[in-house]
Amino acid sequence: MKIDVLNREGTSVGEIELNDAIFAVPVNVPVMHQAVRVYLNSLRRGNASTKNRSAVSGGGKKPWRQKGTGRSSFGSSRNPVWRGGGVAFGPTPRSYSITMPKKMRRLALLSALSSKAAEGNLVVVDELDFAAPKTKEMARVLANLNASNALIVLAEGQDNTVLAARNLVGVNTAAFNSLNTYKVLYNEKLVITKQALAALEEVLA
Repeated sequence: MKIDVLNREGTSVGEIELNDAIFAVPVNVPVMHQAVRVYLNSLRRGNASTKNRSAVSGGGKKPWRQKGTGRSSFGSSRNPVWRGGGVAFGPTPRSYSITMPKKMRRLALLSALSSKAAEGNLVVVDELDFAAPKTKEMARVLANLNASNALIVLAEGQDNTVLAARNLVGVNTAAFNSLNTYKVLYNEKLVITKQALAALEEVLA
């Protein structure tokens, strides 16, 4: 598969051959869905906590005697039925993380990259180096690339580019070696520099 390489003005300055083992893989939607679940679950803090009847202070004395009052029997005023009592089966701190085999994670990422290429939402740009972090300049470049909602994949050491895109709504950045399925699918367009593309293909091929 060949794709045009664009400059900052959105003009084609050449072509580049994409690696079919990365950008022409049959898209596996169920595996991508599972990878997204794994990622989102890992972000959950899992620190929600409630007190059960044994953790609520008070309630040590039986409210009234067991028999002879005509009322239901209770052993504690901190039972879940009463106001001020404990919570029955409430949440407790736990980990929501789930695991996924490494080969499935790789397949999910390749499927996500291939889906972007197949949909025409992959944009290769010759360079995105900035002498200073200028958000207005980054917005202009993305408008030229028709990629106002995009994930920008960069090589390492491009701090000014990251800072220039940081305040733009609908724009995210990621290093080529930190990509995952969720990041690739989250934005409409995938903008990647030639340098980052070469490094990514070297890692995934």
